[in-house]
Amino acid sequence: MAMVTLQTAAEMEAAHAAAGEKKDPLSGMNVLTAQGQEPGQKGIQMTEKALKRIRVAMAKEGVTPEQGGLRVGIQGGGCSGLSYNIRFDSQPRERDRVYAFGEGLVTAGDPTNGKAIRVFVDPRSFIYLHGMVLDFEETLMRQGFNFINPNSTKSCGCGSSFTA
Repeated sequence: MAMVTLQTAAEMEAAHAAAGEKKDPLSGMNVLTAQGQEPGQKGIQMTEKALKRIRVAMAKEGVTPEQGGLRVGIQGGGCSGLSYNIRFDSQPRERDRVYAFGEGLVTAGDPTNGKAIRVFVDPRSFIYLHGMVLDFEETLMRQGFNFINPNSTKSCGCGSSFTA
């Protein structure tokens, strides 16, 4: 099971500042903007690494891009008050914002052959997630999705909840 780590943009900048450097938390990442969305427009974005991992996980779960997508949301709870929730869903709900990523972009080992991956966000969660970048990190120590969220002011020590 993939582990989720929360790190606010402010925390990432503070860590780099402590090391004597000022670094953009997204530097070196290939960030994808959803279809029909202008770069810099408030919405959800994801990295190419996240897209690749979502495609592989969807194929493993038997969810095709045509029949479902990834639901990203927040729920109350955790040490800091709010926590992220991601899961596969069969279809968007009536008031969801739907984002499509990666149409025509074939990644290594892509089981979808470049089909778009849909991301569903409910209106309540969108308030806390607009401007967020979903990334996937895989190192020797850990692997999991990172939520780079400019709306998060603080996250807890265990890394599973945040405050906006």
